[in-house]
Amino acid sequence: MWDRARGPRSVGPRAVDLTVALLVQAAVTMPFVVPRAPELPEATWAAYGLTTLTVLPLVARRRVPVAVLLAVLAAGGLYQFAVDGPGQPLPYSGLVAFYTVAELSSPLKRLAIVVLTTVSVVFSVGLRSSEARELLFSLFVFSAAYAFGRFTVTREAYLDAVEDRARQLELTHRIEAEQAAARERARIAREMHDILSHAVSPVIVQAEAGPVAVRTAPERAEAAFDAISEAGRDAMAQLRRMLGVLRENESPPDAPRRPQPSLAELPVLIERVRGSGLEIPYEVTGAARPLGPAVETTVHRIVQEALTNVVRHAAAETVSVQLAYGAEELTLTITDDGRGSGTGMGLIGIRERAAAHGGTAATGPGPKGRGFRVRVTIPQSDTHTGVAAH
Repeated sequence: MWDRARGPRSVGPRAVDLTVALLVQAAVTMPFVVPRAPELPEATWAAYGLTTLTVLPLVARRRVPVAVLLAVLAAGGLYQFAVDGPGQPLPYSGLVAFYTVAELSSPLKRLAIVVLTTVSVVFSVGLRSSEARELLFSLFVFSAAYAFGRFTVTREAYLDAVEDRARQLELTHRIEAEQAAARERARIAREMHDILSHAVSPVIVQAEAGPVAVRTAPERAEAAFDAISEAGRDAMAQLRRMLGVLRENESPPDAPRRPQPSLAELPVLIERVRGSGLEIPYEVTGAARPLGPAVETTVHRIVQEALTNVVRHAAAETVSVQLAYGAEELTLTITDDGRGSGTGMGLIGIRERAAAHGGTAATGPGPKGRGFRVRVTIPQSDTHTGVAAH
């Protein structure tokens, strides 16, 4: 195939060399077929055969460029001394061979060939006419052939560099795309973990308490079943929103792209968890200010995950949630009076969410070594800008 950027480079080298030889043969044939004046030398088959002999080596010009040029010069000299046939407007074969040497040969070989060719041109012109004009013209056309050969090398090097840069950019883009996909998978995994853990943990607690409540306090059993139903509906709604992100083409145009709970929903979240029997005081201190959707989502998810851990692992009676607006940072503290749990994917997710906003998450025993505490700090700059960190 023909490459528009590189010309015939994508065609096989042998096909190119054969085509060039045929074109040169057509050019050198013209003086033998056009009508000639009676006083000019006769166009004989011997002269035409020697002319063709100067063209044939061009078929191998890429493989042995120096040998081809020497063969062309030798055939040209034989033509000049052995026959008296039609001349040529230009030494086509010699120019092509000289161009190839300039393109493919080493510097030392190029220097030797330049000297040899210059001597051959001067000697040939001297034998024919000794005119300065013809000598200068011959030297000019051979110099142009050499310059074009070197220009081709520069052009090929430039195109190779451009292609290499394009490959590097493609590789970089592929790596960036894979990293972005990995980050997105991690984000979705965190969201699914938060949604399912928060929904399933209260359901398990209420379901385990249900049989006892049915026998001892039927009114509490009814409340437990209501809590299970509400938690299930909430989980289904959030899962639909999440699946809407994964199946975006099937979502309504006005559907939210991803779940985005906010601080305004924290009281609802806390009240829902209270249904599992926990006592949850909620306190906000400091001058409240806009945090931005990304930070609000992060705070909501951290509270959700921490409360879910308490319900599942802590066997606590009370867990406090404190949100403090400081001068330079936002601090979120969740403390329970249970047995605590310092491991698990939930705590890893909390640290990742805090780090995404340049913040920190510290976990460990609560006051006097009792219970468990999660303390998250997010710098004020991020709370103002609302840097996205899904």
